Amino acid sequence: MDKTMQEMIDWIEDHLVEDFSLARLGNDLGFSPYYCSFKFHQLTGISIKRYMSLRKIYLASIALKETKHRTIDIAFKYGFLSQEAFSRAFKGTFGISPNAYRKKPQPLQTIVKLDFTGRKDGYSMDISQKLKIEALQSAIYDQFDRDILNILNGQMMYEEFVNHQLMEKSDYVPFNEAMCANETTYAIFGDEFNRLRAVGHRVSLQEYEKITVKPLKPLLENKYKCAVLWFGDDMFCQMNLLTVLAYLEQAGFDGKVYFHMVKEATYEVEETDILLGGYQEIYEQALIQHRMPEAQLMPVMYQGIQLYLEYLKEDNEITAFIRKNLNVPKAELLQQLFRLFPHYGLGDLQYFKMMEAVKQA
Repeated sequence: MDKTMQEMIDWIEDHLVEDFSLARLGNDLGFSPYYCSFKFHQLTGISIKRYMSLRKIYLASIALKETKHRTIDIAFKYGFLSQEAFSRAFKGTFGISPNAYRKKPQPLQTIVKLDFTGRKDGYSMDISQKLKIEALQSAIYDQFDRDILNILNGQMMYEEFVNHQLMEKSDYVPFNEAMCANETTYAIFGDEFNRLRAVGHRVSLQEYEKITVKPLKPLLENKYKCAVLWFGDDMFCQMNLLTVLAYLEQAGFDGKVYFHMVKEATYEVEETDILLGGYQEIYEQALIQHRMPEAQLMPVMYQGIQLYLEYLKEDNEITAFIRKNLNVPKAELLQQLFRLFPHYGLGDLQYFKMMEAVKQA
C-alpha cells in the first residue's frame, strides 16, 4: 500500500501546476477516482485538494523569495485566478502578504512533499550543513567573542551538536520542555511555573528541575551579549521558541538575539535577527489565553500558533486520524503519525497520550 500511495503522491507532485483531474489520476494509476480520493484521505488525514493547496502556496513562497518573477505570474503558475486570491491564501497560511514577504523574507514552516518510502528517525547533518553552521557561528564569534549563549531545542539537538563538535567557543544549553503540552504561567521559570509544569508532565518538582531547569542555569544566572536560539520550524519548536523569547524579555535581556531555524530533515539553517518586544504578550495570548495573538508575527511562528490552537481542540486532524485507525498496531500507528504530521513536531509521549484519550472517549 505504501508503494501505491507514493506513486499517487509522485503523480500529484508531477501535476501540481496543471489542471488537476481526479479521473486522470485514477486512470494513470489504474484505480477508480473514488478509490484514489478515499485512500489518500484515509492514509494522510487530509484531502488531495488540501494537500495540493498547501504544497502550491509553499512553492509559491519559494518563487517569491528566490526569483524576480512578477507576483501575478507566480499566482497564475500555481493555479490562482487572480493576484487578490493568491494574496488572501498566502496571508491566511503565513500571516503576511506576498509583497511584504518578498520585500523582507522571513522564516516559514516547510511544507514538504509527503514521503511513504520510510522515515529516518532523529536528526541527520551532512558535512555541508556542518560547515554552514560553523560559518554562522564564526560570524557571531567575530562580533561577540565568547560572550554568547546558544539555546538548543531539546536534548537530541544538544547531543547532535556535541557529536559534531560544534560547541567549542561559547556556552550551549538545551531547552528540555514541551510548551505545547499542559498549562503554564505568566512568570516563566518562577516557582509557580516550575510546580505547574512538573504536575503537567507527571514528574516531581525535583525531577523537573533536574531535567529542565538545571541545564538552563547559564541562561537563568549569567549575563550575555548575544543569545542564539536554535529551534525547528514545527509547532512544538515554535511554542518553545516563543517561551524563550518571552523569558528573555521578562529577564530584561538587552543583548543581540538571533533565531537559527533548523530544518530537521536536512539540518539546513536559516538565520534571522530577532528584535525583542511584545513576546510576553504573544506568549500570554497564545499559551495562557489560547487565542491568536493580535501582533504581527514571523510567518513560521504564525503557522506554529495556528497549529497549536488546532492541537488544543478535542477533535482535531490528528485525533480524527487516530480514531479512524484504532485497529492499527500501536507502533505502526505511531510511525504513521510521525510521517503524516511532521509540522506538529510531536514526540511519542504526546502521541501515546492522544491515542489513549481517543480510546477512552
